Amino acid sequence: MKTKEMEQLKNKQENELLSDLKKSKDKLWDLQVDLRAGKLKNVSDINKTKKLIARINTVLSEKKNSKTTK
Repeated sequence: MKTKEMEQLKNKQENELLSDLKKSKDKLWDLQVDLRAGKLKNVSDINKTKKLIARINTVLSEKKNSKTTK
């Protein structure tokens, strides 16, 4: 599952990744607000969203590094 997700991320353009990153950060913010308000039932969504943000940042870094080495 994770390898498919990483391949999908690697195949996206940089602007798509940046928009996904912004959406994920907004979602994380909403989840944290809901957690503090006591509305959040599935706390593991926070960790999943954090991991997705990390994966997107990793792919963006790889793309940036591959451009500078060429």
